[in-house]
Amino acid sequence: MAVAIRKAKTKTLSRNTGGGTKRALPRVLCIIGPTSSGKTLLGIRLAKKFGGEIVNADARQVYREFDIGTGKPMGGKRTSKGGRSMYLFEGVPHYLMDYLPPSDLLTVAEWREKAMTAIRGIRARGHLPLVVGGTGLYIQALVDNYQIPAVPPQDSFRRAMEGKPLAELVKLLLRLDPAAEKLVDIKNPRRVLRALEVATFTGKPFTEQKGAARPVIKPLLIAIKREREELRERIDLAVEAYVEAGWIDEIRRLHRSGIGWDAPAMTSIGYREFGSYIRGESTIEQAIERTKRATWQYAKRQLTWFRRDTRINWVKDEEEAEKLVAKWLKARTK
Repeated sequence: MAVAIRKAKTKTLSRNTGGGTKRALPRVLCIIGPTSSGKTLLGIRLAKKFGGEIVNADARQVYREFDIGTGKPMGGKRTSKGGRSMYLFEGVPHYLMDYLPPSDLLTVAEWREKAMTAIRGIRARGHLPLVVGGTGLYIQALVDNYQIPAVPPQDSFRRAMEGKPLAELVKLLLRLDPAAEKLVDIKNPRRVLRALEVATFTGKPFTEQKGAARPVIKPLLIAIKREREELRERIDLAVEAYVEAGWIDEIRRLHRSGIGWDAPAMTSIGYREFGSYIRGESTIEQAIERTKRATWQYAKRQLTWFRRDTRINWVKDEEEAEKLVAKWLKARTK
């Protein structure tokens, strides 16, 4: 299949690059959807089947050593191959996974730029790029080529805002940018703070600056459809499995290594709830229940986001997804 991809790349011409020659946009398979819907295993299966390499699009899996609770493929390892740094699982390279220090923030613009670099490299090797993850803004920024303002993180501004409750940050944001409620995850403190930061330092609403430009990829978007009760059950089982696998010990180890409770990675769902338990502020039962509830609320927000995109192909299982990809690849080689 990788050979077919190489041949197709040399045959198809469709985009004007400025010098009179038209070149095809790189085809990218995007496996998306809410947490616990089965994206990770589907992405690995399709990568093995069709000669692919994976670009991570999960905002939590970018962090180093935050493994169990972020749902990284367990048993993978950080390595280098041919000068490329990657997270390798069952022979499948994953880029933008397990590489960022826990105290750092990755903006959407930075992720998109790094993702495009990885996609170009995968294509150059004659392999199929797969973007796998549930961070909707990452996916949309890539697929629609969002032109996001390059406002670097403002440390003094963030320090001034960090003590304010989320409700107050949202109120400030909506005062500057009333449309933000539809395009920004207002339940996510980091996303709210970033939108507020951009609006403050540019003097323009964040939502007015996220214009789409000419596409840079030609995507096939796939998500596994799960009924709400099934998805909620999968979430509950995943949380319990992560705890059984040593999630709480992982959090203790990370904190002992010097990672503060307020580090961006440590404020992820589950890490903050179990951090409360470790500090003696709640019982283990309360922490587990709060993690399940917070994860379910996040999954519902993801569903709302993805259901707005009519380009997504919702499939019933991995077999249907595989057939759809095979048809897509066959069509492009004709």
